[in-house]
Amino acid sequence: TAVLSGLALALALALPALALENGLARTPPMGWLAWERFRCNVDCRADPRNCISETLFFEMADRLAEDGWRDLGYEYINIDDCWSAKQRDAAGRLVPDPERFPRGIKALADYVHARGLKLGIYGDLGTLTCGGYPGTTLDRVEQDAQTFAEWGVDMLKLDGCYSSGEEQAEGYPEMARALNATGRPIVYSCSWPAYQGGLPPKVNYTILAEVCNLWRNYDDIQDSWDSVLSILDWFSANQDVLQPAAGPGHWNDPDMLIIGNFGLSDEQSRSQMALWTVMAAPLLMSTDLRTVSASAKEILQNRLMIQINQDPLGIQGRRIVKEKSHIEVFLRPLSQAASALVFFSRRTDMPFVYTTSLAKLHFPEDAMYEVQDVYSGKIISGLKTGDSFSVVIDPSGVVMWYLSPMALPAQPWHVVRQQAPGEGFHPVLL
Repeated sequence: TAVLSGLALALALALPALALENGLARTPPMGWLAWERFRCNVDCRADPRNCISETLFFEMADRLAEDGWRDLGYEYINIDDCWSAKQRDAAGRLVPDPERFPRGIKALADYVHARGLKLGIYGDLGTLTCGGYPGTTLDRVEQDAQTFAEWGVDMLKLDGCYSSGEEQAEGYPEMARALNATGRPIVYSCSWPAYQGGLPPKVNYTILAEVCNLWRNYDDIQDSWDSVLSILDWFSANQDVLQPAAGPGHWNDPDMLIIGNFGLSDEQSRSQMALWTVMAAPLLMSTDLRTVSASAKEILQNRLMIQINQDPLGIQGRRIVKEKSHIEVFLRPLSQAASALVFFSRRTDMPFVYTTSLAKLHFPEDAMYEVQDVYSGKIISGLKTGDSFSVVIDPSGVVMWYLSPMALPAQPWHVVRQQAPGEGFHPVLL
């Protein structure tokens, strides 16, 4: 056995050391994140209901647990910036602001866990967080990872303000190792690529997938339709690089869902939900769940939508058609030879009748599908690849379809995960 263990050690040393072996986030994480809606509001005297405090997180945890969110998979309740005191304690540890979090983060984690939920927290690999609170410099990485584990934290978002590219290249993998070393399962969300422009050669997505469970690639989302479109444009323009990088345990993160706030119409809200789902994005809501409208809740709690987002294959979808008429089509391959299609209108005039066929969208010949409209629930049975069909898409809206095969060609349809740059995404028969 000594020889065997020596051999095992030699093998372990010879293999590349993958930082992230935590087995977490096999599907995109779902939950709630404070930032977009509540930002860095720390004035609890003037605005006790909406400031970053334990009260806000206790109340959101109650809503997640009691209003049907948790049972649909929205399980993380995530603190963002501005939670801590302005100084570390005498032992150099991070501590929560004593006025706003008088019971401490451990008590908050216990409260969240008692409701069948998980707690996320925020740190920053730099001298300060983006909001000016104590950051995690390289000499503090292990200590902070240990602190978060002792508190019972289940996810860490590590931002990158006030740090250099060199510090990020060392610190992000170091935090992955430090989190693993705590023995507590902690999903690791990195902002690393967003600070490096999001694209090769500065960003190596192979390394990133070995270090982080999810990562922010691009700008922060704001509460506007323009912001949603700018993120979608960047992800679509760079999909040949981004799409192959995503999969179980490692996801591109186009940032939070802003559905239920002030900037989107119902139509645009349906579009963000559908497009984020087809991109296999984490579904992290940032809205006030205490006052969320019935229409926003209906969009966010769409069961078929969530089933598609959480598909176990974990393949990120792609834009496959961009028409002169300002209609775009996105396709996401799903398990059991199913697919999700999103027909998206960038028009601003009136509902548009878009006519196409599955053959034009490169589906396999001689196949037949049952189609379910994800929002209306309407079912079309027996749609053949060659059949022409029309969908009516409202301005800045979507029609989303879930297609499951009723009859397939003799050969099984497998989807090639990594596509060469070219005409878009072509499912092929293997």
